[in-house]
Amino acid sequence: MAATIAILSQKGGTGKTTSVRTLTDVLRRLDLRVLAIDLDPQGNLSDYFDVDPEATPTVGDVLAARTKAREAIHDDVMPANLSLAEAELALAGKMGRELTLKRALKDVKRSYDVIFFDCPPTLGLLTVNALVAADYALLSAEAQYFAMQGVEQALEVVELARESLNPDLEWLGVVFNIADMRTIHSRDAYNALREEFKDKVFDTSIRQSIAYAESAERGVSILDHRPDLGEDYIALADELLGRLGLDDARRRLEPLRVTA
Repeated sequence: MAATIAILSQKGGTGKTTSVRTLTDVLRRLDLRVLAIDLDPQGNLSDYFDVDPEATPTVGDVLAARTKAREAIHDDVMPANLSLAEAELALAGKMGRELTLKRALKDVKRSYDVIFFDCPPTLGLLTVNALVAADYALLSAEAQYFAMQGVEQALEVVELARESLNPDLEWLGVVFNIADMRTIHSRDAYNALREEFKDKVFDTSIRQSIAYAESAERGVSILDHRPDLGEDYIALADELLGRLGLDDARRRLEPLRVTA
């Protein structure tokens, strides 16, 4: 059964979607079967994977019970578009609405090693559905003054999902994103998170660079567009695999590293 991971943040612009895109790419290069599910009506993850904007069915169709989950997978991506916002509104009036995604994925979980959910930058019903369907929650925090507040708000939703609907949900930790560790501001924000959340904060921080926007525009992984920046995500994947207990895959990471 797949290890299912919901990646979320309290707001947009934290590098969350880039994290889903790049971690998916790293793990696939380790020969893991990875499904990426776009749960943001903006469809940014779908664009980043260069999924045809007209591709159907989508995750919105799955949540609206118009199709089976397996039929909405396109090259191991379950895409989203603005119809997902309509599906979310329709879900709001249904009994057991928080369980919809979990139920829908039962027929695909055995086909993958890892499933990532790219949650919307709000802590609403779509994010709750992801947390109920997930084994793990991973938070993305931008390297700025309000990072602590955003993490605390996201954790409240994680705890709510765990207490009421998914007692097995485990919080993997916080990824420090869009960071320039040369600045006092970024270092202070990172240290504040470390002081509060200890080893739940990943050692690896993701460097800030315009190259991520360039790679997203071209639909190309940062591992190919800028291998030096891709090193950050290889290091992050190393930590992530360790926390998931996937040691065999972790040992296969070394050939991906950039050699001087």
